[in-house]
Amino acid sequence: MQKDVEEAMEKIRTQKPIVAICYDFDKTLSPDDMQTFTLIPSLDMDKDTFWKESNDLAIANLMDKNLAWMQKLVVESKAKRKKLNREYFHDIGKDIKLFKGVKTWFKRINEYGERHGVEVQHYIISSGLKELVEGTPIAGEFKRIYASSYLYDADEVAEWPAQAVNYTNKTQFLFRIAKGKFEEYDESVNESMSDDELYIPYQNIVYIGDSDTDIPCMRLVKSKGGYSIGVFDPQNDKRDKVYGLISDGRIDYYAPADYTAKSQLNTLICEIIDSVATKSKLKQENAALRLLASPYQLYKGMAAMLEMKPKATKKDKQMLEQIKTLIDGNVD
Repeated sequence: MQKDVEEAMEKIRTQKPIVAICYDFDKTLSPDDMQTFTLIPSLDMDKDTFWKESNDLAIANLMDKNLAWMQKLVVESKAKRKKLNREYFHDIGKDIKLFKGVKTWFKRINEYGERHGVEVQHYIISSGLKELVEGTPIAGEFKRIYASSYLYDADEVAEWPAQAVNYTNKTQFLFRIAKGKFEEYDESVNESMSDDELYIPYQNIVYIGDSDTDIPCMRLVKSKGGYSIGVFDPQNDKRDKVYGLISDGRIDYYAPADYTAKSQLNTLICEIIDSVATKSKLKQENAALRLLASPYQLYKGMAAMLEMKPKATKKDKQMLEQIKTLIDGNVD
């Protein structure tokens, strides 16, 4: 029995904590909306015209703006006789621009986490198009990509939105990540789960975004003890949004969207990993020591019960002594 307790304590002490870094995509990992770079120009449309017509469509029909632009892409592609299939989206995704350092960021952060006893997982939570993100050179770095996506017909041509992600329903994916309920259709994500049952504690979740559309996720993560970070384009250095977000208590930190090794953001994430590692180690030690003390609690409870009995039997006393042998150290 003592060996079992020691093995359980060792398992607790050596369990590697997980840090989940969740990213918006547009203007967080990329300098502009992903559709703007090559998708909209490929349909021979001016980006400003496309977004105005898309937004007008949403307003005129009391329509979700994401559903509006997804529907407009389908309509425009048919008019231009261009097939919107996965291969087309993936090819276009290859040309999406990324902020400086993004391509080397994930390997560097993963290795830092590994050196400090932390597993780092990366997730996309974006209102942009999943199929475009899948075409980028960084797609393989993410455990899951949560974004808007299409349903395809028998010829693999996009015909209907399968998933439309907007700023309010983004938060469901944070719950999915924390609970390990990753599939979009899995309704068990709504079931109650204690902190000890979570796949990733909310305190170990980082959310990185750039604007008002990220506020629900930022607030949720921050309210549950995680870390919310606002980023801004280092080229234009426009900070009004991040200044507003931190003044309103929506984010904990802000930094330029510079993902290079010596950047402020790199330093900040490494410090968060250090913090998670330290807090997790202390939490694990507490759990291990509580496990070690559990036979004493059992012994005390058994002794109290026997005192209440009119007459304790020999078997009762033997059982009490047997429990006492499981206690580490002297408790007399």
